Amino acid sequence: MRNKLSELAQDLEGILYDDETMRTLYATDASAYREMPLAVAIPANEKDLKTLIAFARANKTSLIPRTAGTSLAGQVVGNGIIVDVSRSFTKILEINTEEHWVSVQPGVIRDELNMFLKPYGFYFGPETSTANRAMIGGMVGNNSCGSNSVVYGSTREHLLEVKALLSDGSEAIFHQMTIDEFHARCEKNDGTLETTVYRQLRTMLSNHANQEEIRKEFPKPSITRRNTGYAVDLLLETAPFTAGAEDFNFCKLIAGSEGTLAFITEIKLHFSPLPPKETGLLCVHFNNIDESLRANIIAMQYKPSASELIDHYILECTKDNIEQSKNRFFVQGDPGAILVVEFCRDNREAITEISNRLIAELQAAGLGYHFPLVFGDDTKKIWTLRKAGLGLLSNLPGDEKAVPVIEDTAIDIHDLPGYIRDFNEILKKHNLYCVHYAHAGSGEIHLRPIINLKTEEGNQLFRTIAAEIATLVKKYRGSLSGEHGDGRLRGEFIKQMIGDKNYELLRQLKYTWDPENIFNPHKIVDTPSMNSMLRYEPGQKTPPLKTVFHFPEQTMLQHAEQCNGSGDCRKTELSGGTMCPSYMATRNEKDTTRARANILREFLTHSNKENRFDHKEIYDVLDLCLACKGCKSECPSNVDMAKLKMEFLQHYYDANGVPFRAKLISNYTRLNGLATIAPGVYNWMINTPLTSNLIKKTSGFALKRSLPGLESTTLRSWFRKQWPREKAKLPLAGKQVYLFCDEFTNYNDTHIGIKAIQLLHRLGYDVQMISHPESARAWMSKGLLRKARNFAEENVRIFSAVINDNIPLLGIEPSAILSFRDEYPDLVQEELRTAAKELSKNVFLIDEFLSMEAKKGNIPVSLFTTEKRNIKLHGHCQQKALSSALHSKNILSLPQNYTVEVIPSGCCGMAGSFGYEKEHYDLSMQIGEMVLFPAVRSASTDTLIAAPGTSCRHQVKDGTGRKALHPIEILCDALI
Repeated sequence: MRNKLSELAQDLEGILYDDETMRTLYATDASAYREMPLAVAIPANEKDLKTLIAFARANKTSLIPRTAGTSLAGQVVGNGIIVDVSRSFTKILEINTEEHWVSVQPGVIRDELNMFLKPYGFYFGPETSTANRAMIGGMVGNNSCGSNSVVYGSTREHLLEVKALLSDGSEAIFHQMTIDEFHARCEKNDGTLETTVYRQLRTMLSNHANQEEIRKEFPKPSITRRNTGYAVDLLLETAPFTAGAEDFNFCKLIAGSEGTLAFITEIKLHFSPLPPKETGLLCVHFNNIDESLRANIIAMQYKPSASELIDHYILECTKDNIEQSKNRFFVQGDPGAILVVEFCRDNREAITEISNRLIAELQAAGLGYHFPLVFGDDTKKIWTLRKAGLGLLSNLPGDEKAVPVIEDTAIDIHDLPGYIRDFNEILKKHNLYCVHYAHAGSGEIHLRPIINLKTEEGNQLFRTIAAEIATLVKKYRGSLSGEHGDGRLRGEFIKQMIGDKNYELLRQLKYTWDPENIFNPHKIVDTPSMNSMLRYEPGQKTPPLKTVFHFPEQTMLQHAEQCNGSGDCRKTELSGGTMCPSYMATRNEKDTTRARANILREFLTHSNKENRFDHKEIYDVLDLCLACKGCKSECPSNVDMAKLKMEFLQHYYDANGVPFRAKLISNYTRLNGLATIAPGVYNWMINTPLTSNLIKKTSGFALKRSLPGLESTTLRSWFRKQWPREKAKLPLAGKQVYLFCDEFTNYNDTHIGIKAIQLLHRLGYDVQMISHPESARAWMSKGLLRKARNFAEENVRIFSAVINDNIPLLGIEPSAILSFRDEYPDLVQEELRTAAKELSKNVFLIDEFLSMEAKKGNIPVSLFTTEKRNIKLHGHCQQKALSSALHSKNILSLPQNYTVEVIPSGCCGMAGSFGYEKEHYDLSMQIGEMVLFPAVRSASTDTLIAAPGTSCRHQVKDGTGRKALHPIEILCDALI
């Protein structure tokens, strides 16, 4: 087969991977399943798809269509060829504003489609929680919907036409047909597969016995979210089979078919006018789940655009999540559940009026105890908190996780309270508890019991719960899947849900469309046992790993396992945020945080080596991680890939030796110290082409990259020699602060350090600077953690003696000072861990400290100029992850007429030494070109560019020729 795959690779214009690494990265999705594929194809065009279909038929293998890989039921896991269309099939092809439709390829991202539609005044309604990376092809395959389905329905309701390749490689277009057109299509005598599928369906649904069986056994029609099997129940209610019904359209069947019937190449969608501009969220607090579900029935009578449940388990998870803790502003106390009821109207008065009526009825029924009504940008924070639920549930330490097993059931909302009571009784019988969240308004609550799938008992319990809940769902004539699809998780139970006769009809349909079973086999029909081919094998033991970093309440492997595959790291620069810069640039799954977590999990679990880290495959996948820390805050599971990479490198170097360049970069402070003997000579050498290129070639740096120069004096030297004389001429300062003299400011940015000290003194702070070692940022970035630990421990000992709640430690370079809050508490030995944590509470980035002081009223605006200035600000990655770029914006806004615009950039692309390294230079500049460089170039010459990070300022200079300033420089110069 390998030879045949090699021949196939030659026939494709796209790429075919059959190496173990890429196959491993595509062996999972966002579900509990794992199966190694035969290969991974990245097709370039439709011709490639036809070639792949022909290969699959000839070689008795299968094709698994895949876009973002965020499926929760194992839809895109299989042992055939994964066909990833997310990189090439990404075009918006045509829009017709008069007829309200748009034609797209399957790799178009849902949110980016709406960015395209917005200027026209239109909107594609169905909204999954993964909308910033979920692609239209996947949404059609799963028949996705979301929180607003009570208004916009599912993808199926908006699917007008599909262009697809059938299993024999022929092209077909499916769209709406009148009765006459439908029968004419069935009567064609062309011998095509397309004609065959029309005839088979007509025969099947014209049979009165089949009609009765379908109407009797399929879920209640009142349940709008139902994806049980193939949607033959919906096709039955069309004109050829039901008098007076709507016209026939095979698109109803294709939506929710999970790529098992045809390979979609183009999709025509209906879109709606933009929703009313004003949105209000009534966030009703309850004592328990039952109260919230009874209140939901009342709320739905007021026709909200959404009614979403958040239970207390989700709310507890958000307390310790860096990003989501900021979104808890509306939560009062510790409610058992919150029902978020959304109203969209033309003005706030109308929303307030209808909300007050709902509140009055709820209070009269004795339901709810707190009723905050939220408007404006704060509504986005609440939806972000709700959408983060899936990932947050993976953040549980240890091997027990909230597993997707019966998370997609949909029940008539009037039956929902009784169903949930029965549901929880079943869980109670098994000594389990469950997380409840999501779409109460449409009768679908995402329910996730906590199970350890690594144990034999957990594996069996996984199936037992699924079977018992399937029986319960059937009791209420609900749908086992509301929006996540059947896949491998629920396919086994479809026969139980719709009966033997109907199940056989689905099998007939599948094998009429796909006689050789090449399209995504073993999904929906003929599905293997749902507790087979899981990520975690029964009886699997977590191997002991001795690490330098401490991983609180878990091992390093368990931290990597927190990644559940939800794919938040696949969002693009158009969606904002930092995570994940390398993926944003390459659009390669291999460069996602998810891929890095997957490769670590695979090898740390299955390696036979004594040093489980000693695998080049891991090194290659982690190579393009910029250690930006975006994942630490933006990943809902808080997977800290930078920390994992540092730990990996230490052990990998233990086995393979430390490269020369890694040693060179780690010794950055020592080498700069030597160079300060003659800074002028050093600067001449790095700026003269001959010597500069020699240094770069020897060091492994990119020839196109400029090197950071040295200032004529160090900050320590200035502080010791000149500051006392300058300080003596100034008024006495009051509050004492300590400044951490980081190695970058000390040698390369002395002038910024000087201005920071001068600014702090003018604002009334007495600056102390004592002897201490470097921050060890360079050592950590290169994975030399044991050496870094020595510096960290010395810093903790020194500053713990002088820093307290009244005397803070401030820093200028974000990556250096934030080490005290981020890495140090987990890097130092156990006896210093408590001291490091206590110290971290009083360590601040200087921007952050001044912003908080200004908020307290301690910094008078009258100290600053009133002249007008425009500033564009680029925040540092670690600042955004561990603090906030808004602190920099706040201090730059202290001068009354300074206008500050935060550039919506993620990582600048430099990331410490990453952008200097010859093999990373091009990617570094590509990342800069996504948002940052164009924003800087578009700024007028009198607009100031601000960036707190030394690497960021260097990247701006190399990429645009503009000089970026530290916010402290700008603020100091604004003093009067």
